[in-house]
Amino acid sequence: MEHINDEWIMKGLDWNDPLRIRNHKELVNYIKQIGFLPLFSNDVEGFSAEEHVSPNYWWSGNRQEDPWEWREIIASEREVAYGKFFGGRAGFISVEWLPYFANYRRAGYDFDSRWEDGLAKRREKLIFDKLVDRDNDGEPTWQQKEILTTDLKKLCGFGKGGEKNFPGISTGLMMQLYLVIVDFHRRLNKKGEEYGMPVSVMMPPESIWGYELVTSAYSETPERSRERIIERVKEICPEASDESIIALIGK
Repeated sequence: MEHINDEWIMKGLDWNDPLRIRNHKELVNYIKQIGFLPLFSNDVEGFSAEEHVSPNYWWSGNRQEDPWEWREIIASEREVAYGKFFGGRAGFISVEWLPYFANYRRAGYDFDSRWEDGLAKRREKLIFDKLVDRDNDGEPTWQQKEILTTDLKKLCGFGKGGEKNFPGISTGLMMQLYLVIVDFHRRLNKKGEEYGMPVSVMMPPESIWGYELVTSAYSETPERSRERIIERVKEICPEASDESIIALIGK
C-alpha cells in the first residue's frame, strides 16, 4: 500500500484479471507454491499478497472477499505459518520453508539454548514460558496452549506499572520464529458473549508442526538457510535488488 495525500492506497489486481487470487484457498495454494509471502507490499515489487488480490475489499469484514479476514482463516487452518515475519510486518511461510526460516532467524538456537547462552531477553522468556509446558526434566512438551494475547499480556505482567512493550517483544519472538499466530478469537464478557475485535493466539511452531519438522534444517548453517531464502526471492522476483531483498528478509 502507498501513502498518498494522507490516504493509504492499496495495490492489487483488477477484479477481472485472470491472475487475481480470489479466495483464501487460492492464497494458501500460492504460498505453498512459492514458499513464503509478505501480506503487504514492500520494497520487492510484486512480492506480497496485497499485489495479487483485488484492492476493493480490504477491511470490509466480508469473509469471502476481504484479505484481512483471510489471514484469520489461514492462521486457524494452519496449513501455512502466519505471523510478523518480514521486517516486523505480517506474512506467511509454507511448512516446507519454515525450517529454513527457523534455522536462519534463530541462528540454530532453540529458545532454551538461547536463554542459557545469555542471548534471550528476560521479557521474551516471560512470554515463552507461559506458552510452553515442560516435563519432569524441564524439557518442552510442545502441547498446544491457546491463550489470547490480551490474556497472555496480563499473565506475563505486562501493562501499567509492570513490564513494558509487549507488542515489540512478541513481534521479536515471531521474527525469530519462536512464535507464530495460529488463530483469532473474540473476547467473552461476563455473560459469555463475544465482543470486540478478534484477538490473536500465539504458539511456538513446534506445538503445531512438531519439533522434528521445525528444526529439520539445523543440520545446515544459518548462513546457508539465509542464502536459500534470498535465492528463492530472486527466482520469484528477478528484478529485485539485493538491498530490497535484505530489507525484507533481514541481515
